[in-house]
Amino acid sequence: MTAAESIDLHSPDLTRTRVVEWQAPGPVAMAALPMSGIEAMRAIRDGRLPPPPMAKLIGFHMAVVDEGRIVMELEPHESLENTIGLLHGATAAALLDTAMGCAISTMLPAGRTSVTLDLKLTYLRPLSARSGTISAEGKVIKLGRQTSYTEGFVRDGRGNLAVHATATFSMLGGEPKVADKAK
Repeated sequence: MTAAESIDLHSPDLTRTRVVEWQAPGPVAMAALPMSGIEAMRAIRDGRLPPPPMAKLIGFHMAVVDEGRIVMELEPHESLENTIGLLHGATAAALLDTAMGCAISTMLPAGRTSVTLDLKLTYLRPLSARSGTISAEGKVIKLGRQTSYTEGFVRDGRGNLAVHATATFSMLGGEPKVADKAK
């Protein structure tokens, strides 16, 4: 008999529960609408605007807001691990997608935003609940009118690079097209 066969893996003793509360994102988006991107990011960092639901679900927060640069932090926990005891790769992907998109936001006026076109991650070392505070940094490489480019880094609690990423974002909002102005 193996160890797994001798343990009831569905036992209530092995059950974990995690309750997540968040604010509805629609009203938050409306409150942020008149703000520049950097004003909105600072308002989230400082608690004047609630964070997005994904941040609450995973448990990360915005730690640094600079023009063209954002750092998110996460205290890793068991609920983010896969069955081999490592953080699921989607955790780093969510952190980096958010940090890189928010980095672009810091350089945009009110009414402009961006959405992810592509996201490429290279996993360099595993992360787990024992990795210490994880930081995800997003930096703008090139801000464009239609497309912008970013780079991101996830580091473990000792500062070791665990994930490197690049992403392309499509730019939305802003000045109406010339044909729209005539209407």
